[in-house]
Amino acid sequence: MSAFRQSVEAMIPALRRYARALTRDADAADDLVQDTLVRALRSERLFLGGDVRSWLYTILTNLNKNRRRSLARRPQFMQLTENNPDASGTEAEGRDIEKALATLVEEQRSVLLLVMLEGMSYREVADIQGVPIGTVMSRLARARAHVKASLEGERPALRRVK
Repeated sequence: MSAFRQSVEAMIPALRRYARALTRDADAADDLVQDTLVRALRSERLFLGGDVRSWLYTILTNLNKNRRRSLARRPQFMQLTENNPDASGTEAEGRDIEKALATLVEEQRSVLLLVMLEGMSYREVADIQGVPIGTVMSRLARARAHVKASLEGERPALRRVK
């Protein structure tokens, strides 16, 4: 197996983790990761070296944008959620965090997940998303403020991103 393919294979768990956090749907995330891997392996000859990790995250991010555009054209159905008053504190906190993340606009959520969940630098996220580093910093600050306000019981203001 080539070094490129080994690098791609080593990234699968991280790609799955990011895709699941991004889509909030295990099946959609697995499809997104599979599409990313297929595209990367088909385009191996186009990879000119450098950071395989950033390249794969860029592919996944672009595929997710395309998926979201496609979903925007379809009717939306609200999922019924269970309110379990007997849930433990940790479980309830997890739901609160999940709800706060769900209310973020896509660009802010993806920046927050790449920095906080995947431990990427601002420069890496800027390269992946194709935006200036200042935009990444702004999106991250707004996402953090939004999540904090949500967790503190305040109603966070929804803002559009750059």
